[in-house]
Amino acid sequence: MVGGDALTRPLSAGHIGPADVGQSIHRAMILAAGRGERMRPLTDHTPKPLLQAGGKPLIVWHIERLVAAGIRDLVINHAHLGQLIEEALGDGAQWGARIRYSAEGEGRALETGGGILRALPLLGDAPFLVVNGDVWCDFDPLSLQPGRGQLAHLLMVDNPPHNPDGDFCLRDGLLSDGDPPRLTFSGIGVYDPGLFGHCQPGAFPLAPLLRRAMAEGRVGGRRHRGQWFDIGTPQRLAELDRLLNR
Repeated sequence: MVGGDALTRPLSAGHIGPADVGQSIHRAMILAAGRGERMRPLTDHTPKPLLQAGGKPLIVWHIERLVAAGIRDLVINHAHLGQLIEEALGDGAQWGARIRYSAEGEGRALETGGGILRALPLLGDAPFLVVNGDVWCDFDPLSLQPGRGQLAHLLMVDNPPHNPDGDFCLRDGLLSDGDPPRLTFSGIGVYDPGLFGHCQPGAFPLAPLLRRAMAEGRVGGRRHRGQWFDIGTPQRLAELDRLLNR
């Protein structure tokens, strides 16, 4: 789910060329810097991505899914209790991954847009996958491929009860901020570094960048019809835990 105001600055041209079509994704970022206010008191002493469901931390489900898809070069940002995340995951070798960290500092989370911008030196010049650390989804990481000239390609899901109006319209493979019906943004997407080309360091949301790119017809999407959980409350965490323990 998304929010934020519209941008007024033009976006970078991004990586436009034959390599944009069907190119492999080699790096991924897992967003793990949130405070998890709605999950308190569970997150008072445990960062949200380390909360467990089905016998393992939420973030480990992501790591295992990415590695199984051949995406082993991972970047994880953190702020709240970030040292605990590094201690728990280390360099990722136990999962066959290479994990590097983008530390934002305790109490200084940069929001989604600012966090990705800060991590760009670790993510490189090619499109990369980003996954919210507080969702669970049975998606195929290699199914998200930006088309020629696109700055983003988002995984969309049916609207959950806590977001009944959805976020964006998906028509003919393109996303827009238009009229209903809308789908909900899953928190999973592939981004071209050019999406952040005119951004300044600091805290800012991702949604305004996406809306600006959508207005230019440069954001694709696909609908995921499998399982997806937004772990925003202890009740939803318990529901996921019951599902995974069946």
